[in-house]
Amino acid sequence: MIKHLNKFVFIFLCITGIFCSNNLMAQDRYVLQLADKNNSPFNINNPSAFLSPRSIARRQKQNIAITTNDLPVNPSYLTAISNTGATILNYSKWLNTVTIQTADTNILNACIALPFVLSGNNVGRVAQPNEISEVSKTKFSEKYNRNIPFAEQSNSTSKVAAFNYGPGFHQINMMNGDALHNSGYSGDGMMIAIMDAGFWRADSCSIFDSLFMNNQIVTTWDFVLGNSYVFDYHSHGSSCLSTMAANLPGVMVGSAPHAKYILLRTEDGATENIIEEYNWAAAAEFADSIGADVFTTSLGYTLFDNPAHNHTYATLDGNTAPMTIAEDLAAEKGIVVINSAGNEGNSAWNYVSVPADADSNLAIGAVDSMEQYASFSGKGPTVDGRVKPDVCAQGAGTYVVWPGDGSMVPGNGTSFSGPLLAGLAACLWQTHPMLSNMDIVQAIKKSASQYAAPDSLLGYGIPDFTQASMILVGIDPASLPTEDEIYALYPNPSSNDVTVMFFTTTAQTITVSVYDAIGRKVFENKMDVAPIFINEIPIKINNTSGVYNLEIINEAGAKLHKSIVRQ
Repeated sequence: MIKHLNKFVFIFLCITGIFCSNNLMAQDRYVLQLADKNNSPFNINNPSAFLSPRSIARRQKQNIAITTNDLPVNPSYLTAISNTGATILNYSKWLNTVTIQTADTNILNACIALPFVLSGNNVGRVAQPNEISEVSKTKFSEKYNRNIPFAEQSNSTSKVAAFNYGPGFHQINMMNGDALHNSGYSGDGMMIAIMDAGFWRADSCSIFDSLFMNNQIVTTWDFVLGNSYVFDYHSHGSSCLSTMAANLPGVMVGSAPHAKYILLRTEDGATENIIEEYNWAAAAEFADSIGADVFTTSLGYTLFDNPAHNHTYATLDGNTAPMTIAEDLAAEKGIVVINSAGNEGNSAWNYVSVPADADSNLAIGAVDSMEQYASFSGKGPTVDGRVKPDVCAQGAGTYVVWPGDGSMVPGNGTSFSGPLLAGLAACLWQTHPMLSNMDIVQAIKKSASQYAAPDSLLGYGIPDFTQASMILVGIDPASLPTEDEIYALYPNPSSNDVTVMFFTTTAQTITVSVYDAIGRKVFENKMDVAPIFINEIPIKINNTSGVYNLEIINEAGAKLHKSIVRQ
């Protein structure tokens, strides 16, 4: 259990005015749109006052400037709002809004009358104590199905895998995610923020033991109730987390078992109000300030308890819904933003849900174990004709933890395909951490099974993370007929030394030899090569001009040959 926030997080919450009342009396909640950030004590030239060194470093390596929307809401504005008697719940510096709670219209009017407030709009009523969902009551459409046999998803493979995935092997292998793991990329050094409705019993499930033993939980925060405890309220977040962070060999290993995680509650499972989109924006800014690399969210919004707030198909333009706007702004900050496409494929709504329509995120649809479209998965395109979902992963029969007893069960929903892919996206970025978030997003899209002919069901298709790794180093996967390939020799012909550019998908030791025209060995070097990189191997030939035979023998005994012409 996380009992204390780290120092930076504590300071961040204090200076940015994230407050929340635990009073569950019937009160309305409102969003105040602020006019500006005038006279702020914060300055873009001193970002360390409101962003962590890790967050600043992410921007610097991607040449992303600190802008005024990075500045916290003016603390004097928060003080003035609080002085009216309103309870401040959260705030968004990106949207420049403050969400408040009050049962008194005079207090609301006093807030709206403040000179820096442009408007105040109702965003929902706080749930009553008897309305709080029990874990067994869920408004989410994911179904746990104990009747799908584990044998369908065994860890059968001709290769030696880095992890014993248990029944979850197939859902990772479908995207060649195990190749990343086998090469040593399992999320080390990466930080993933997951926003959800609660993480019931995640602090007591054995499948998550290593997260706590290895200090992989960076911090937690509940943006619904305003405290650090998130291990209650709903099982949904725990099941989503297990697709990435499970690490119990033979039982289940997730897609990024060695990453660090930020667990954030933004969804109130008892109600459906648009305030949850503003909760998400506040949580996203919080995770950004800590330095998260990847966001994953298995939440989507279409219809609300108050029909006046309902989204329509016209909303899906990438620029309208609060959470959609916030996701695009998160991407602007250099974060890989991943959101489930939604489970409305069989409903009257039919389309992806908000915020899957964002133009800079990856919206993840669902396929089954046979790589066929899962009928519940939200469909595209957006109202302005963009491809959505972007890509798909297994979301039907996906193995997840049921935190009630810690067992692995098959579940259905894009809620599970989204974080499953998000973990592999973090592992992919680990291979080349100096690349940009959009380099990662584009490589994932380009590696997908139907990139050349996307449709409204699977989008660009199912990604192949081995191919995505090649794309990141400038290799056209179609040009590699075998797993290990001599990519190039340069210069060739040459009058001096030659360099071999060698690509491999797995870390291994290779033997590089050069033979002259009559079969005499004139060069040999045994060396370790890095996976998913172009390894540059220098070749020194001191003999006379002529044609030489280069031979590379990999660990499997395969021999690769190429001719070297020495002038």
